Amino acid sequence: MKIRFLRIFLALFLITTIVSCSSGKSGSDVANNGSLQNTPVATNVAANQGKIQFKTEGGSELFAMKPEADGAKLVDGKNQELARIKADKSGKIKIKDSSEKVLGYIVAEKGYWKLKDANQSQDLYILRRQNDGDYKLEDAAKKEIYRIKARNDGLEIETPDKNLVYQVKVKEGKTSLRKSSSKTIFSTKSQLSPIAFTCFGLDVLTREQQAGLAYAVNLTGGK
Repeated sequence: MKIRFLRIFLALFLITTIVSCSSGKSGSDVANNGSLQNTPVATNVAANQGKIQFKTEGGSELFAMKPEADGAKLVDGKNQELARIKADKSGKIKIKDSSEKVLGYIVAEKGYWKLKDANQSQDLYILRRQNDGDYKLEDAAKKEIYRIKARNDGLEIETPDKNLVYQVKVKEGKTSLRKSSSKTIFSTKSQLSPIAFTCFGLDVLTREQQAGLAYAVNLTGGK
């Protein structure tokens, strides 16, 4: 009788242990699933920043980029909308004017960014990152227009024959675009990578194209 009782007790103990382990595992699975569901999804980089202001040497606002949920808005010094920059899920950047007319697209690939026309049928310009860390802006025929060279205190924009066009200086939290004479054209204290800021010194592009390219480059960290 004692042996039978002992066997029954051991059987009940074993069943209880199995059920307990199973419940613990289920609870762990639920907790893990909950953690995955509650993990924040990566959001638009620009949407997490404040207004990016570009000011003249005298301190007046020349233009600005205002972050939105799916992109940014380019406005002039009087806060009038110049363009709207919108990023889609594929990573393509659409540039539209204030009347919703499509002006063009920016397509980002690893190491380069293509500026395309409104129909997406033609490449207009390509910004390429070089193996040495420099960048080149090319036209549709892959002819070099500008070379962007890294310096200790910022970047320089040069022509193919090595004539200096602009200097981008980074100092004490301020990024400035300067002529070769060291005259400041405009500057910003907002969070914008130096290479993205440099896009506003590519004079062959329109301001809207510059803003779209700067947005795309900043979004990818210049890589």
